[in-house]
Amino acid sequence: MDADRIDTDRIGAAAAARRRRGLAVHVILAIALIGAVAWSATIGQFGTGALDSLKSIVGAGGEADVVMWQVRLPRIALALFVGAGLAIAGVALQAVFDNPLAEPGLVGVSSGAAVGAAAVTVAGGAALPAALGAAAADWAIAAGAFLGGAAATAIVAATARGGRDVARIILVGVAVNAVCGGIVSGLTFIAEPAARDRIVFWQMGSFAGGDWTSAAIVAAFTVPAAAVMWALARRLDLLGLGEAQAGHLGVDVPKLRRIVIGLTALVVAVGVAFSGIIVFIGLVVPHALRLILGPGHRALLPASLLGGALVATLADLAARTLVVGADLPLGMLTSLVGGPLFFWLLLRGGRAVR
Repeated sequence: MDADRIDTDRIGAAAAARRRRGLAVHVILAIALIGAVAWSATIGQFGTGALDSLKSIVGAGGEADVVMWQVRLPRIALALFVGAGLAIAGVALQAVFDNPLAEPGLVGVSSGAAVGAAAVTVAGGAALPAALGAAAADWAIAAGAFLGGAAATAIVAATARGGRDVARIILVGVAVNAVCGGIVSGLTFIAEPAARDRIVFWQMGSFAGGDWTSAAIVAAFTVPAAAVMWALARRLDLLGLGEAQAGHLGVDVPKLRRIVIGLTALVVAVGVAFSGIIVFIGLVVPHALRLILGPGHRALLPASLLGGALVATLADLAARTLVVGADLPLGMLTSLVGGPLFFWLLLRGGRAVR
């Protein structure tokens, strides 16, 4: 009896410590995110002081009104929701594939989006912006990217035996990514110079074209998807015990996998449609937080949402400010920083990576 009580006390103490650690991580991420948003709002090519920025935000008027409300804040909002969406998509896919190295591009959504964007750009050529206007041309490319990403994911889902075979899903995803990569290369080769430049720039990723409408559209997909994934957190935890054990405990594993893949495809397709391809956020953020918080998804999902938004905001800030007068490609920055960081996490995580 005493031994049982001691074991129970130890388990309770460990659970309490884990909850405290989770709370601390969430608080730190939230404070850091607020600070990053405030910092990003005051820094840019057009210098605005903290007081002018604050006046603009609260509606008191100021010299920075136009810059804040038409350029910076919409761009920041787009970065927040795209980063959050990529991160929660990474968490969910790592759970359903039982692999901490899974990421949103695994199911072909990013490469499919690239095909859609490239196809629209090549079809319109240099005349697309002239015929529709620059803003409408960007929206046409975004629509093509969304449809391409959704189509690629649908192909993966249709040929993956209803979500029952993880290895088959991964292999089909690899094949779809390879085919899409070849199609994009071919479209880039035959495109006019102006269209070729647009394709290449889109694939590099950027929040430069963000406006309130695009941010609202991304939020309209990301927020409900995050809520659904939160509701599925318990089932995702059970899936970590193994498919057989989760099935015995009442989890419909193929159905859960289809739901998660569908949700992540929608979130990622909408995000990359307006931002281009941004790598590593959906891989590094959830992987790093999993090492800190453990596998529990009730803590991991909201932490990843905050972490993804934070990383995207900081990356966009760096893209806007590192080189005076230039807007650096976001995908380049996330690759240069995320690649070495992920390598370090792999070395440090050791046995945490299966």
